[in-house]
Amino acid sequence: MIKEIEELLNDQIKFEAKASAQYLSMASWADTRGYNGIAEFFYMQSEEERVHMTKLVKFINERSGNAVIPAIDKPRDDFKSLMELFETFLKSEEFVTEKINNIIYECLERKDYNVHNFMQWYVAEQLEEEAIARTLLDKLKIIGDDKSGHYLFDRDINTFQAAEEPK
Repeated sequence: MIKEIEELLNDQIKFEAKASAQYLSMASWADTRGYNGIAEFFYMQSEEERVHMTKLVKFINERSGNAVIPAIDKPRDDFKSLMELFETFLKSEEFVTEKINNIIYECLERKDYNVHNFMQWYVAEQLEEEAIARTLLDKLKIIGDDKSGHYLFDRDINTFQAAEEPK
């Protein structure tokens, strides 16, 4: 494995681990405020990011690389509103997309087509994740500060996500 690409993949492991911890913290925040649907949404997002991380670990190790399991900082847990919670979600997904695009760029520059091919799954995954984050944030902007709207958003978030996923 090309050393620079291995380093980028190990960085990506850290970004996925951070996202997983952040979403777990967001789930806990929502859970303690009675937003059970939103909490469940973020518990699932946290698990999804952990799966993304594990997939990278296995890929690096299977290619005779050395996957590095990172220490991560305490995630943010002080959100002022649902709007801020979902703005944080979108920013996190945009950051991960940027980092994945950088790996793709470096793979093409160094002609590492095996890693490039592997990373295409992440490209598709990020497209979906960003679309969901933007759509949910747009819905919250429409709802504004309406408490009954927040109640319905919380109740319907997981059915909405399933309906939005591409077939």
